[in-house]
Amino acid sequence: MSSRGYYFLPIWMLITVSFCLDLSAQGPSKEDITISHQQWDNLLDQYVDGQGNVNYRAFNKDTETLEGYLEYLGSFEPTDEWPRSELLAFYINLYNAATVRLILEHYPIASIREIKQPWVRKWIPVGKKTRSLNQIEHKILRNMSEPRIHFAISCASASCPKLSNTAFDAENLEAQLEKVTWEFINDPGKNEIDSGRITLSALFKWYKNDFTQDRSITDYIGQYSKQSILTNAKVQYLKYDWSLNEQ
Repeated sequence: MSSRGYYFLPIWMLITVSFCLDLSAQGPSKEDITISHQQWDNLLDQYVDGQGNVNYRAFNKDTETLEGYLEYLGSFEPTDEWPRSELLAFYINLYNAATVRLILEHYPIASIREIKQPWVRKWIPVGKKTRSLNQIEHKILRNMSEPRIHFAISCASASCPKLSNTAFDAENLEAQLEKVTWEFINDPGKNEIDSGRITLSALFKWYKNDFTQDRSITDYIGQYSKQSILTNAKVQYLKYDWSLNEQ
């Protein structure tokens, strides 16, 4: 073997090892991202009823488990490399769990609005950043072009979409989003729908552009409503009830 051949093998091996190390340093691939929301699912099953009302008094004795779940989520650094369904489930669950934690921190209260700047204060750790509820909702979730998130996140109030008593997960996310959207739109306590006149939750007024990018608000409602709606139906909006979603 020539001297050139003799030195070629170690150099080739070094390049291969270096390449493998570079790949491993890039972090997990999309397929590797798996986040367990079981802790949150267990808490929801225990303290939230089928109507989305929360037993805050009992929940207040289990804050360590909730804090552990929030710390677990905070240990991740979500990126655009994650599968979209994983990102959506992550931030929906984070928003809901953080909202419950905020209520418990100030409990007993009659409304989330009794808390000073509940949506603005940055206190929720996500990787190296600290987020507010507003940032999670408006800067992250709404930017994912998925209007059904509005029926998945709950602001702990009577007029809000009900807090699901099961955690959202990437594998079942599409079915879960369809379910909460259908339930919210057909809940007579949230929307009053007649063929020629509909009185909607204020959510549809506040976030109208999220629902009407390529259609009218009546078209969007009509996709899910049990009641058929005329295209020229008159649209009005209900007053929002901010009282606490408490059992």
